[in-house]
Amino acid sequence: MTQLTAPSVPSAAPAPSTGTSTARPGAPAVDALGGPWPASARPGPGGDVLVGGVGLAEAAERFGTPLYVLDEAEVRGRARAYRRALPHAEVLYAAKAFLCSAMADWAAEEGLGLDVCSSGELWLAASAGFPAQRILLHGNAKSPEELRLARRLRVGRIVIDGPAEIARLAALVAADTPQRVLVRVVPGIAAGHHTAVQTGVGGQKFGFPIEGGDAADAIARVLDQPGLELAGLHCHLGSQITEVEPYLQAVDALVRLLAEIREQHGVELPELDLGGGHGIRYLPGDAEFDVADFAVRVTDRLAVRCAEAGLEVPRLIVEPGRALAGPAAVAVYRVLSVKHTADGHCFAAVDGGMSDNPRPALYGSAYSVRLVGRRSEAGAARVDVVGRHCEAGDVLVRDAVLAADLRAGDLLAVPAAGAYQLSMASGYNLVGRPAVAAVKDGRARLLIRRETVEDFRLREVGR
Repeated sequence: MTQLTAPSVPSAAPAPSTGTSTARPGAPAVDALGGPWPASARPGPGGDVLVGGVGLAEAAERFGTPLYVLDEAEVRGRARAYRRALPHAEVLYAAKAFLCSAMADWAAEEGLGLDVCSSGELWLAASAGFPAQRILLHGNAKSPEELRLARRLRVGRIVIDGPAEIARLAALVAADTPQRVLVRVVPGIAAGHHTAVQTGVGGQKFGFPIEGGDAADAIARVLDQPGLELAGLHCHLGSQITEVEPYLQAVDALVRLLAEIREQHGVELPELDLGGGHGIRYLPGDAEFDVADFAVRVTDRLAVRCAEAGLEVPRLIVEPGRALAGPAAVAVYRVLSVKHTADGHCFAAVDGGMSDNPRPALYGSAYSVRLVGRRSEAGAARVDVVGRHCEAGDVLVRDAVLAADLRAGDLLAVPAAGAYQLSMASGYNLVGRPAVAAVKDGRARLLIRRETVEDFRLREVGR
């Protein structure tokens, strides 16, 4: 059984080994796979890969495919790394990356709060027993029902994202039971791996731009509502950010706004939420967000800027999601067919695809892939790993280096699969979403069963 060791920081994985799909299949094994794999990932017997001490081929045989294998120790280790790096900050797990009851439990047990953005995420968290006061609700289009649910459950904070929410929320709140709120502002900073996820710039659906005065107007309106307690400012710059500099720019912009609020309204806000968006490795050579560097530079910048403005330093809040969940899961697929075309292309079609991982189709996201469950001495070939859906864009991994004798029935494992895959999964072609199994200390247990055709049929109420 493999002994699990939590990483000291999220970027602490070892360097990539020759066991990944970028090297010749059947290359000599090393102790750790490194790169985008969980820290516990090790080569196993017969070409298998062990995650949390459990063989991926063994898990696929037991639970079927497609299968998402989630390493509990990786999630917990990354949560602890954030708590160590930011001991005086509040760390909230961004549930939109991936949420189930077990993830909520692990976050709670590791001392994290929870950031949710729908009534579904809120209900699941509450049903799992997550403390409501450690929950933050945000989203750009909260329904009246969602706000009422948040009030009924007594969530700790609600992020106000648009003008209509101010009056809508104020109407639900009595002055003697105020609701703590943050106002989401847009600092005008572009960051993130794709324009579709760059949320810190103006001209979009999120928040109140600082430039032009929308943020100042919203803050004044909130302060005029006796049932709303303005706790601080919130911003979210984007997704899959690997540099610290955009967050430093955000600190500068938000502290200037905090100083203006004190000057105009005579109040100092006690909290500053810089959101999440912390990037991970998807390919062995990728950069990864360094939370230790972030912690030192952001807290130093915040202290300096507040001292210059004569402000008390607000409590920092961060919302990592992908950085906790992404590297902790591996998706395992079974090859259904291998096709060689006249122009020399090779396509390996698997039993999943864009219904369980839409990121390649949405953003052109790149992944690595590895043959598991058998060894091959056949040399290497370039292969496009494609899904089973009726879309030419249903490609999971382009130009992968895999065994030249790849065949139907083989198992392929894709690491860094824990975030924004199952959380964005669909029912396209009524294929059904995959199962999720947690692994720890050589044991596996099912967290989420496979979705079946019967599940789809049960939603029908007439014909």
